[in-house]
Amino acid sequence: MSFLAVAVTLCFVLAAGCTTGIQNGPASQSCQDYVNPCQGITPVPSVSINETPIQYAEVNGIRLAYREFGSGEPILMLNGFGATMDSFYNESFLGILATHYHVYIYDHRGMGYSSDNDAPPNMALYADDAAGLMSALGYDSMNVYGASMGSSIGQQLVIDHPERVRKLILESASYSVRIPETKLLFDLIQATALNASEPAGVRREAEANLVWNGTWDDLSGINKNVMLVVGTDDILTPQSVAVKIAGQIDGSWLVRFKDEPHVGSRFAPVEYGETALDFLCRNESPPYATV
Repeated sequence: MSFLAVAVTLCFVLAAGCTTGIQNGPASQSCQDYVNPCQGITPVPSVSINETPIQYAEVNGIRLAYREFGSGEPILMLNGFGATMDSFYNESFLGILATHYHVYIYDHRGMGYSSDNDAPPNMALYADDAAGLMSALGYDSMNVYGASMGSSIGQQLVIDHPERVRKLILESASYSVRIPETKLLFDLIQATALNASEPAGVRREAEANLVWNGTWDDLSGINKNVMLVVGTDDILTPQSVAVKIAGQIDGSWLVRFKDEPHVGSRFAPVEYGETALDFLCRNESPPYATV
């Protein structure tokens, strides 16, 4: 699978090696043994989601269910709309991330194994839950990977709680569901919100998307290392939206995978996983390494 942006960049090895930055929680392993992702990971590792124990954390008056894989610097994964951790992720994709990082997946409030309360659903609430889960797990901050609706939560998280985010990856992202490019997604979400036969947690997620004011006005204020990832065949959050977001966030990466659909990490786990590792493990703080 090829991609259209930063392809050449990903094929260089930094002379100074890889750095993980400062750890603010449980002990982290270094990336001194980091292998250039362009060389490939063979055999492709995977994890078993269903065979990994479910754990629980008390956050904001609810109980969030989570699973964890690997070790090292932490990554918090944010699910897409209507999804649970049981089914949203490709296990090879998670396995690749877990070769160097401590990966946490969880069910949003009211979804899967997580409980809910009567708080009005909105994107800021889901972002507050993510921040609260970090604290419950013993971290001051984490790397964050959000896909689809998870990317919306990730944007809100870095805006509302910037101190909680180290690096941020936004896959299949939009800064609003109410823009012309995402009409198909908006129609799907609106239909879900009006469908009484849908599970309560899914309808609440739909309501949160519909009342969300979006992040456009705040994107230029994000000063974290951010990478946007999108497939050129994504019809729900088209690549043109990712281009706009990347243009607003100074220094952000933009990677477009040829012919991949919405949430392409489910279909091209090796390519998406290796690209995520390269971004997360690359030192982007000056002084830069020289070759």
